[in-house]
Amino acid sequence: MSRIPVKPFLIQKNEEGSYRLTVRDTRYNSQHYPIVTSTLQDEIFPTATAARAHAKEHFGAEPGQYAAK
Repeated sequence: MSRIPVKPFLIQKNEEGSYRLTVRDTRYNSQHYPIVTSTLQDEIFPTATAARAHAKEHFGAEPGQYAAK
């Protein structure tokens, strides 16, 4: 597994063309191995910009903390 930290917010486009936001939390065990917990949010967004705005408003997201898939 890569030791590159994952970005805490993942924005994914689904097959209907809507966007979903996943919030990821990274913690490290006693051997400094990263353990990532991902939580898919219930909201569905019409655009990636709307998903980013939601992450900023509700989770304090900052530029550069987003990944897209």
